[in-house]
Formats: sequence, C-alpha cells, structure tokens
Amino acid sequence: MARPIRGGPRRRRHTAPPDGEPPEGGGLPSREAIQAFIAAAAGRVGKREISRHFGLGPQHRAALRDLLDELAGDDAVAPAGHRRFTTPGRLPEVMVIQVTGTDPDGDAIARPVEWRGEGPPPMILMAPEPRGRPALAPGERVLARLKPIARGRYEGRTMKRLATAPSRILGVFRAGSAGTEARIIPTDRRAKAEWAVPPGEAGEAEDGEIVLATPLPESGRPYGLKSARVIERLGSMGDARSVSLVVIHTHDIPTEFPADALADAAAATGVGPQGREDLRDLPLVTIDGDDARDFDDAVFAEPDGEGFRLVVAIADVAHYVRPGSPLDRNARLRGNSCYFPDRVVPMLPEALSNGWCSLRPGQDRGCLFVEMRVAADGRKLSHRFGRGLMRSAARLTYEQVQEAHDTNDDLALPIPPLYAAFRALLAARLARGTLDLDLPERRVVLADDGRVTAVAPRPRLDSHRLIEEFMVLANVCAAEELERLHRPCVYRVHAPPTEEKLANLRIFLRGFDISLPPGDKVHPRDLFAVLKKVEGTPEAPLVNEVMLRSQSQAAYDIDNIGHFGLALARYAHFTSPIRRYADLLVHRALIAGLRLGAGGLAEAEIPALADTCERITATERRAALAERDAIDRYLAAFMADKVGSLFAARISGVTRFGLFVTVADSGASGLVPISSLPDDFWMHDEAEQTLTGRRSGLVFRLAQEVEARLAEASPITGGLVFHIMQGAAGSPSGRRLAGKQPLGGPPFSGKNRGRRRPR
Repeated sequence: MARPIRGGPRRRRHTAPPDGEPPEGGGLPSREAIQAFIAAAAGRVGKREISRHFGLGPQHRAALRDLLDELAGDDAVAPAGHRRFTTPGRLPEVMVIQVTGTDPDGDAIARPVEWRGEGPPPMILMAPEPRGRPALAPGERVLARLKPIARGRYEGRTMKRLATAPSRILGVFRAGSAGTEARIIPTDRRAKAEWAVPPGEAGEAEDGEIVLATPLPESGRPYGLKSARVIERLGSMGDARSVSLVVIHTHDIPTEFPADALADAAAATGVGPQGREDLRDLPLVTIDGDDARDFDDAVFAEPDGEGFRLVVAIADVAHYVRPGSPLDRNARLRGNSCYFPDRVVPMLPEALSNGWCSLRPGQDRGCLFVEMRVAADGRKLSHRFGRGLMRSAARLTYEQVQEAHDTNDDLALPIPPLYAAFRALLAARLARGTLDLDLPERRVVLADDGRVTAVAPRPRLDSHRLIEEFMVLANVCAAEELERLHRPCVYRVHAPPTEEKLANLRIFLRGFDISLPPGDKVHPRDLFAVLKKVEGTPEAPLVNEVMLRSQSQAAYDIDNIGHFGLALARYAHFTSPIRRYADLLVHRALIAGLRLGAGGLAEAEIPALADTCERITATERRAALAERDAIDRYLAAFMADKVGSLFAARISGVTRFGLFVTVADSGASGLVPISSLPDDFWMHDEAEQTLTGRRSGLVFRLAQEVEARLAEASPITGGLVFHIMQGAAGSPSGRRLAGKQPLGGPPFSGKNRGRRRPR
C-alpha cells in the first residue's frame, strides 16, 4: 500500500513490501513495514534502528522523520522517549508502577500508575525482591524495568522503591496539653512517625477518637513532625468495636452503597413458581454457624438404592443482580463480603443479602439447585442442575446438627441420611488423597459493651465437614456442567507448590525426621501423610501452619489448571453467590448454558472475564488480610492488660531481625526483637530456620517451645512484642535449649473435628 510522505517541497509516494524486510532499491519503507518492525522489537525503536534494518541512508533522514511523525499523529505508533517509538499500548522499558496484589505464588502483581491505552491496563508480574529486602506490598509504588512476556503481560524488576506521601492518615487523635500540639498516632504499624495537628485543624476531634486526616502542605520548617488536618471523626478508640472500623478504612474496603444500587435492592420482590421446579415439599435445611448473617445454601439427602440422592439448593442471586445493573457494578467492585467479629461488610445491600436472597425457614425463595446421585463409596454417578422455588424446613446450627447426630435425635428432619451421605463422600475424599489442613479458626467473643471477653478456637465438628463435602461436590458439578456445555467458566484454581517452596518444606520437615517422596513434585496425599504422622503431637499446629505457607494461593481464572489441595481436576465456586461475585458469574453461566431464563451470562461479559478474575482474586485477598488484621487487633486489645505476664508459646517464625512466637492458649502472635535476646552475635540460618549465638551456642529454632513474657501490646496497631525467657539471666531453661534438640511428645488418639467452608 502506498501513502504520501512529507519529504521536502513536493509529496512523493513510496512503495515497499509490508513484511518488514528492507525494500529493494533503497526506497523508503511503507507505513505497514515500519509498524511491523516496531511491533516485533523487544523495546523502544529509534530512527537509527529503522535506518539500519531497512538499509536507509542520510538522504532518507528527513522523509523518515516525517513518516514517523505521521504515524505517531495517527496513533499507529506511540512515542517512547526522545525520538523513539513503540507499539501503541506497549509499556516503556522503565516506568513507575503500583503494586495491586499478589499472584497464586505470593509474588507481587502491579499495574502502570498512568495508563492511556484502550481496555484494561496490562498486568505486570514482579520478580521476587532480592534476598534481605522486604516483599512488595499492595499500594507500594516502584520504578521498574519492564520486559514483555505475553500479550498484555510484562515481567517487572524493581529499580527503586518510591517513597510516596500518604493521601490520608488514619489514626488516634491525642489532644495536646498546654504548649504542645495535638497529634495523630497512625494505626498502621508500618508508620514510623506521628503527625502534628496545628491549632484550628483538629475538626473538633476529641482525645482518643479515631480520625481520618490529610497531610498539610509543607510549612517550610525542616525539622519536627509533619502536619495534618482532621477531616473526619470515626468514633472512640476505647470501644473494641472500633477495631473493625479501623481495619475497614485501612484496607480501603467500600462500605456505602450508591443510591441507584440501594433503589434496585429495595424494589426487589419474591419469585413465583412459573418457569421453576417446585421444591417446596422437599425438606431442605440450612446449616450454618450460630453467628451466621446470611443463609445462601440448603441441603437434603436420602437413600437411593445402594447410594444416595443429594440436593444442594443455592439462593438465586442472579435473578436480582442482572449484568450491567447498578447492583452488579457495585458487587463486582466489592468482589466479596468481609466478615468481622462485630459486623459484616456485605457484597449486596441488606435488602437482598439478609432478605430476598437469604434462605429463611418457612419462606418461599428462588434457587438454583443441583441434584446429585452418589454411590455407596462416594463416587458421583450423575448430576442435574435446575432453577427452582424452595422453602427451607429449618435454620440449623452446626452445634444443633452435631448434637442431634450424637444423641440420635433426628429433630424431625432427615439428619441421619445427611451423615450417611457425608461418610460416603468423606471416603471418596480420602481415596483421592487431599490436603486436609487442621487450622482451627479463632473466634473473638465480644461483650455487649464491646469488650473482648475471650479469643478461642472455633470448635471443629463433623457437621462442618458434612457441609463442606456437600458444597465441594456441588462445586465440582458446576465446573463439569459448564465444560459439558462448552460455556465459559470461572474456575477456582490452586497450583501445586513451587520448587522453591517445596525445597524449603523438605528442609523444615527434615528437622522432624520426616521426608517427602523424591522429585520436584508431590501429590496432596504425600503432604496429608505428613500431617497424619504429627497428628496429636505438640508440633502438629506448627507443621500444619508451615504446610499452609508452602502452598500456592488459590485464585480465580478462566484457564483451568485444577485444584491441587482438593486433588480435583476441575473446580468452581457455585455455592455462595450472596457473598462471592465468582459464584454469581458461575450461576449466570449455568443459566445461560442451560437456558433457565433471565439473568444469564451476557455475551458482553465474556471478554472481560479474565480481568474480572484478577479483580475478584485481589478483593478476596484484601478481605482475608483485613479479617486477619482485625483478629490481630482484637487480640492485642485482649492482651493489653496482660503486659508482664508469662505465656507458654512456640516459635512460629525465624528472621534475621528476631523471632515470632505464638501463644498456645489464644493464638496471639508477636515479635521477639533480636535486641531483646541475650547479648551475643546471632547468626541466622534461613535453610535450617534457626538463630544461633556464636559465643553461647544458644539456638532458637522454628517450632521450639518457649516461655515468653509480653512486653508491649498496642491495640491501635495490633502489634505485640514479647521477650523470650530462655537464655535470660537467671533462667534455668536457657541451658536446656542450647544446641539442636528434637521436638516431640507422646501422641494421642485424636480426630480432626471441624472444617471451614470450601476455599
């Protein structure tokens, strides 16, 4: 194709082959040839590289410059520095990026700070930081060198971390006394300094209140604290319920619904039987914790020949939350609900999450259901999806169901068949070999006035595992059904451990005289065999914790790689659309594929599914961090009046700057600074996970039992600081801990009694 080129007082037309090869006869290459050459280049391209490739001489210099200017003016190429160009949408070799989350292996994912291209910004997969440097945290900005690795994806390497001034400060306001300025103590434990509040900038905040503030322009004074202005008062720090409020603001979790989304939720009404299967005579029951705030799944089981017929019914959220609606846009923004000891930040407005989408007993509710038939050994024989109208027969708690089973009280409901089907499904789970971690959740118990009265592990019952097995099977059926229909599926994927994490796990287990099968890959049953070896021993909690750390993080993806932990080839989340946007997308895909009526996956949604998966994976991890952060802060509040007390603890982390210990009773974890250890030259062995005193020979190692004294507790930041008594002056136990000692204890006959919902 020939195009006019500005090359002097007259316009001339030049022709050249469009494949990027040097033109014959030394003519100027075509627009298409230059575009193809720039697109194929690894980085930025200038006139020198173009001239060399196409064999151009000095006589072409002006014409080439004009051609490149024309291409840039038409957005056919993009300027990338002084007289250099790249393909439109391609990122430069070096630019400022911001970390947005982590990938399944825990490595940072980033996006460009400035993006003017079409569509979503490219994903940047950051290489791990060099040893000794802290990992990149979400929100952090760095100057990075980028290298394209796939369409829309880059590998980034940190060149320089950029210190960015916070756009807002969340902290506790401390009123100044005579002659002193008021101050704000940040709630972020990473913050190194307080902020001064000049007179007139306190916004009527009172001492001890949690406030939001914004930095003030620099006053010109080079020393002293930076200044800030209070812009919002959030409540008193003295109320333990303020902990979750602090965490919500710290992690930027949206709490207010826009007016149009609230209006859509308020206009919702019940559904009738038209176009639905009537399940109202089926005694479906919901089984949840006694503190559950929404009920989106119900179960039923009955004998079926030598096996069982199971029904799992899920709230029909897709009926109310239509693609592209205000409710849908806000649900996608939130990604999931967040649960705290004193409140929930829901994905959907309360009119839906606690109303029309909550499977309340005795009330008609729309549902999507899956009917499954399983053999006596737990193998699934068949499944069928449908859209129905149900009426929950009862709202049961895990404790009620477990007590009914243990006392042979059927509660006038089909409880025995539920347990019989559960035992069959559990046998199938054990046969395929899954990674069954025993990591009990901690429950914060609050008094009516907000004080923390207890922090204890949640009981782990077979009723928890019963619901988990039913939900896992329903999730597998959803993924299989969408594959059968050749419809897009949002998979829940879990990659195997990386070679590096697996190598570190082998080193850790070597300290317990436990080995894994040789090779760079393991099966979940190999890891579960390790857990069975330590079951009932004092080391079991730590081995479970380290095993968890060795795993990749689960994620959402449209490309299926299977679920390593559950030892499943295909898996999707189907059972919680009230609280997870991923489940809502799976519901829509099933509705569209099975032609079950309105509310199916819109064609316009499909191209954006990959980006949506990245987003909801990030929001899920944000919620998990926030929920753990809240527990840590509640624990610090609970421990604040116990400073100076001694606790039985275990070393749960070994670093070059100190140790981390976990208290046995409450699960509270805190730092033991290396400066608090006995005076010595401490050597850190990362492979062996030890700190060794060069002079004394004293060794602190991962999993070691220690006696720890609580030195500091800060409810504001959630930080705890401990001092280890072993090795301290006058401590008779110091000598016992010197050197390498095998840890162990008499095993006891025990059984894992509870499980979380499917992850």
